[in-house]
This record gives sequence, structure tokens and C-alpha cells, in this order.
Amino acid sequence: MKKKLLSAAGTVFFTVLGLIYIAPILIVFMNSFKEKVYINKEPFALPTEKTWNGIENYLTAINKYDLLSSVGWTVFITVGSVVVILVCTSMCAWYITRVKSRFTKALYLLCVFSMVVPFQMVMFTLSLVADRTRLNTPWGIIIIYLGFGAGLAVFMFCGFVKSIPTEIEEAALIDGCNPVRTFFNVVLPIMKPTYISVGILETMWIWNDFLLPYLVLDLNKFKTISIAIQYMKGSYGRVDMGAIMAALILAVIPVIIFYLACQKHIIKGVAAGAVKG
Repeated sequence: MKKKLLSAAGTVFFTVLGLIYIAPILIVFMNSFKEKVYINKEPFALPTEKTWNGIENYLTAINKYDLLSSVGWTVFITVGSVVVILVCTSMCAWYITRVKSRFTKALYLLCVFSMVVPFQMVMFTLSLVADRTRLNTPWGIIIIYLGFGAGLAVFMFCGFVKSIPTEIEEAALIDGCNPVRTFFNVVLPIMKPTYISVGILETMWIWNDFLLPYLVLDLNKFKTISIAIQYMKGSYGRVDMGAIMAALILAVIPVIIFYLACQKHIIKGVAAGAVKG
């Protein structure tokens, strides 16, 4: 009886907690179909025939504020950064784990240390360096994301590589595979669970990131979706709340769908990387 009560209490608690997290998204979604005048007056009221604005807010966000261009740059930066992070950090983790030396130990410690360094310590210097080295483009920011995302990725990949038997790699070497072929043909397929897990975490971080693109990119030419939403504010504090609500939904929905479709792989990947310390 006691276990049933605890289970019921836990179910109620987490249901309420889930609703609290979902409520802001539902409110934004609801307001994205209202006339902008009524968004401020009745933010928590359901759309009615009087307040309904259809998809006009979405059309305004797409056409007036060129949101599709921002979405395109966001997709490019996110996909490019995640691919580069996965390939480079997985190879780095394999090298660190298999080659035992002072250099690899120091490299691993530097990767782990990078996770605890506050971004605020380097952001102003980073902005100056990016401008002077021509990294203030969607192609250049991919390199910067590699630097900031490497710490967590290397940490997770190292944990998983330690659980891979070295006999498999030795057999590949005996069969004539060089280290590069051994990694891509043997090690990489085995690392698939951690690849998926790291890819999901990095995708959600980069897609939603505002500060790094804002500091680095040339905003006269390139804007991510989060920056484009910020620029929807007009002069003298005038804000088109309807277009902003619609843009927020367009920004949030893809990453929510992506996360819901892949969430089970996060647990598998983290658990796989924690087999050996």
C-alpha cells in the first residue's frame, strides 16, 4: 500500500512538473494565432473569433523579417558544427584512450577543464579574435563551436572507448587496416550510441544558442533564428508581439520534435559512456 501511494504521489508530482514546463510553450503557441493587440491584453486567454488572426503572424515573421533565411543559416551552422564536433572529438578520444602518454593525459585534462571555464571569461576576447581572423562567418563559427563543444564530447567518447575491447582493433590491424581505416571501419560503428547521444546534446545547444553567434557573426550579413527574433524589436521599444510569438514557435518546434524522436538514445549513450570511468 505504501509503495502504491508513493508511486501515485510521484506520478502526480512529475505530471504537475511537466505541465509547468510545457505551459510557457502552450501560451506562446496560443498567442501566436491572436491579433497582436490582444496578446498584451489577454495573454492567458484562448483565441476567440474576436482575437483570432489565423496564420498572419507566421506570414509576417517569414516575409517581413526574412525568417526563412535565418532558419537556413541556423540549420547550416548547427549541422556543420555537430558533424565537425562528432568526427574530430571521437577521433581525439580514441587517440587519448589508446595512446598512454603524458601528452594524452594533459590533453584529456584540458578538455575536461574547458567544461568548467565560464564563457564570460573569454567572450570579449573571442569577439575581437573572430573579427581579426575572419571567423565571423557561418563557416568560421563552426570552428569556434568545435572548441567550445569538444570538452563534453571528448569526455563522453573517452568513457565509451574504454569499454571497447582492444582485441577488436588488434584483429583489424592484423588484417591490414591502418589506424585510419581501423577507426572508421571498426571503432566508429561501435561508438554509434554515444555518437547519437552527443549529437543530440550538441544540436540542442547550438540551435538554441544566442550569445556566441551574436558576438561572433557579422550581423549585417548573417543572423541565426535566435538573433532574428531579437531584431524583431522596432524603434522606440515597439514590438510586434504576434510575429515574435510565431517566430518563437517556428524556432522551438523543430528542436522539440528532434528531441522527442531521439530522447531514448540520450539515456543509452550516457549509460554506454559510463561503463568504465
